[in-house]
Amino acid sequence: MPLQHLEHYLVQTVDFPGTVRWYQEILGLVPGPTPNFGFPVQWMYIGERDVLHITHGGNKTTENRKVYLAQTSQATHGTGVIDHVGFRCDGLQDTIGRLTEKHIEFRQRRVDDQGLYQLFLFDPNGVKVELNFPASEAAGLTPEVDASKFSYQYVQD
Repeated sequence: MPLQHLEHYLVQTVDFPGTVRWYQEILGLVPGPTPNFGFPVQWMYIGERDVLHITHGGNKTTENRKVYLAQTSQATHGTGVIDHVGFRCDGLQDTIGRLTEKHIEFRQRRVDDQGLYQLFLFDPNGVKVELNFPASEAAGLTPEVDASKFSYQYVQD
């Protein structure tokens, strides 16, 4: 499973528009195209690359997000607001084989808007890790959750 680069990190917040505005005005990140995961999220970009994903945290988390991301933290302040760290990868079948051989639990997801097949797992410290593979490597695999099957859920600010 050659890791190619750090893909993004996701911050959960109780002030969704304020957090988007802060990253835009203070750090110069630009809101940009965001796939439909069935829950509110805003992707922030440096140039052409999304590097930060922002979504609702605490008690404003939708059921779709809980199911898709297997949310474990209700934190809305401090380092606990980082839900996961994502990597771009290749070698999906080999990775699944290695994780299975080493008895590492993982969850499989698909997000068609991005052409990705995802594996979510936890490191020994409970940090959620997202591994993103090209969907073309997922022939014959069926994820536990497919983002395209969700009806969109809104959260009131």
